[in-house]
Amino acid sequence: MNEIELSTGVLQYVDSGDGPVVVLLHGLLMDASLWDGVIADLRSDHRCIAPTLPFGAHRRRMNDGADLSLRGIADLVLEFLDRLDLQDVVLVGNDTGGAVAQLVLGAEPKRVAKAVLASCEAFDNLPPGLTGRVLALSGQLSPRLFGAFMQQLRLKAVRRSPLAFGTLTKRGDATTAQWIRPLLEQPELRAETVRMLRAVFADRDLLTEAAADLRRFDRPALVVWAADDRVMPTEHGRRLAELLPQANFFEVADSYTLIPLDQPGEFAGLIRALCASAGR
Repeated sequence: MNEIELSTGVLQYVDSGDGPVVVLLHGLLMDASLWDGVIADLRSDHRCIAPTLPFGAHRRRMNDGADLSLRGIADLVLEFLDRLDLQDVVLVGNDTGGAVAQLVLGAEPKRVAKAVLASCEAFDNLPPGLTGRVLALSGQLSPRLFGAFMQQLRLKAVRRSPLAFGTLTKRGDATTAQWIRPLLEQPELRAETVRMLRAVFADRDLLTEAAADLRRFDRPALVVWAADDRVMPTEHGRRLAELLPQANFFEVADSYTLIPLDQPGEFAGLIRALCASAGR
């Protein structure tokens, strides 16, 4: 795991392979391991960079006062790209990582060569579904009570329930069990995660207002949606594809929201095909 000191704190990231640069963004209570299967496929001919964002499964506490809102995280991603001198990247976002990617595309469309938005929050779907609403409510707890709530996720039956990761992935329980470990083992992260959840869900209209800016990204894009998604409406995926001037829409069968866990090979193939397509 690599580390880089940014203005808001230390960010850990995976950097593997050589070739066109693919930057991969994960969602809430996840880390860069969401992309392990995709990276294993792509790294033979692509440079894959996956930061662990301060979304609750990170292991390095951010600086006091760090902006942990969705816009703040988008700014963090842009600073990360600057510091690594990454130009014309293929930006890929799944779940809340896709929401962050939308904000990056709207803010600085020329920084990205191609984009993939995969089963993610969009428009008024914030918080998304029952899982998102539970997270938003848990963020209103004190750090101590939030920690007690997270302790329940030690149990597989709870992790696999619709209240947690049960409607997000069909096959990725072993990975989700690892994601919750930092919060269980590092008490100093609990207060930060509570603050992050409150900031992320503070502006329920953010993505609706940001959607219009997606028209500025006039470069090749792909909107990938899980055919069995129970959290992110398929209609939202089609609307995103209509907003992006050069986007195509594709559905992935036999997958919930976290396509990189449920169908990593197919998802990697879609990214590879986009990278190889004509257009800057």
